Amino acid sequence: MPDDLNPVHLGQATDRFQRAHFQALLQDWLANLRGANPDLLPYEEVRNILEAREGVGRASAQNVPLEKIVGSVGRYRDFNRTFLPRNEALLERWRRVDAAMHSLTGVPPIDLYQIGDLYFVRDGNHRVSVARTRGDKTIEAYVTQVDAPFPVEADSAEALSEWLTEAGHRLFLERTQLQSHFPDADIRLTEPGRYRQFDQQIEVHRYFLGLNAQREIPYAEAVQSWYLTVYEPLTEAIHASDILKEFPKRTLADLFLWICQHREDLRQQYHLDLDERAAVSTFASVYSDLPLRRAWKGARLAAARLAGGESVLVGLPDEADPALAQLPEPEATIVPSGRSAASAPTA
Repeated sequence: MPDDLNPVHLGQATDRFQRAHFQALLQDWLANLRGANPDLLPYEEVRNILEAREGVGRASAQNVPLEKIVGSVGRYRDFNRTFLPRNEALLERWRRVDAAMHSLTGVPPIDLYQIGDLYFVRDGNHRVSVARTRGDKTIEAYVTQVDAPFPVEADSAEALSEWLTEAGHRLFLERTQLQSHFPDADIRLTEPGRYRQFDQQIEVHRYFLGLNAQREIPYAEAVQSWYLTVYEPLTEAIHASDILKEFPKRTLADLFLWICQHREDLRQQYHLDLDERAAVSTFASVYSDLPLRRAWKGARLAAARLAGGESVLVGLPDEADPALAQLPEPEATIVPSGRSAASAPTA
């Protein structure tokens, strides 16, 4: 970027950045109200889901529709889905790019990866942001084609997210052959990229099976054992709790992964080894996708923490094994699910 940019252009660029930054905050807020995702798509995650490989880049630049650029290699948190700047720290770079694009100097073409009909920024996020803010329809870019094992059928970020979720489901079933052993198994997620968490669980389960059996465990055996001894017991507890009613847009598999993470967090924080029912109960006492229920649970947790300290744990079943609370660090105040949080005993 040249150092002799016109000060007038730089001043105007600063004003444009401030308006664009405010617009980004407003768009994010409205998207959150609607339950929409305002984020750019992360290229590495998309590439991994598709098990795709970069091909050969095109030697000459071409004009690419800006609306077809839906993600970024490394800056997907700095800009929202319309490439408006979220981070005020982007100001200096953004305004210099803006000033250059509004001058006779201009800027070089950007670098993009292409997956199907959509593009991801390899280099040039600020240039895309400024161009979209200016109202440009296209941008000059060098394009590298990314080859996926099957055709990508999506024409927008939203459509690609849905398509990737379905593709992740399909690839997971192909890897595990789960439905050949359990025809009724329907492990379906609502977000792309999370099927890898199941793969990680299966590999960890396989490792410990091998330790216990003192032999190498075949992958197919580990998959079946994981499903019967890890997945089914927790999902049965989820069904029994009726918590799915509080997450109307989510699936049983979504809740399974969230509660697994919740269970591990409690194990590390409180040294508690919760069974499936206790894990579901403590999760259900804190989380909900229904606004009123979420507000009520938040108020209940706040009251419990006011009475019992920041390390309070709410929602443990009344009949839970007292040995679960074996001198956790930090000490936890445990509020059973059947008792008012406001009446929590102090530790």
